[in-house]
Amino acid sequence: MPIQGHYLFTASMDVTPDKEELFQEVYDTEHIPLLNKVPGVISVARFKRQDLVLAIGGELRTIVLDNEPRYTALYEVESPDVISSDAWMEASESGRWPAEVRPYTSNKRHTLHRLIVPGQ
Repeated sequence: MPIQGHYLFTASMDVTPDKEELFQEVYDTEHIPLLNKVPGVISVARFKRQDLVLAIGGELRTIVLDNEPRYTALYEVESPDVISSDAWMEASESGRWPAEVRPYTSNKRHTLHRLIVPGQ
């Protein structure tokens, strides 16, 4: 599916092993559905880091990703204002996420990327 918005927001993190099952369940059944309802959120997808062998410079290289978070959620949003809106704040502080999951996450990285449109 082609990217529809001009911005991608990523939220990456690790979770303590004893909270892994809760993390997965709450992320899928509460956190993403709540954030997906925020005006300006186009789509949401979750990813788990994988080992990487890459063909580069004419050879295969194993890329070691020291200290990179295991999980990433990618949010396609219409503008940077979406992730600082009252609706986003309310959604991100709802459900079990803030009290039961967030305290057990670490190695967090949040990034915002703007689509490069040739000629703009």
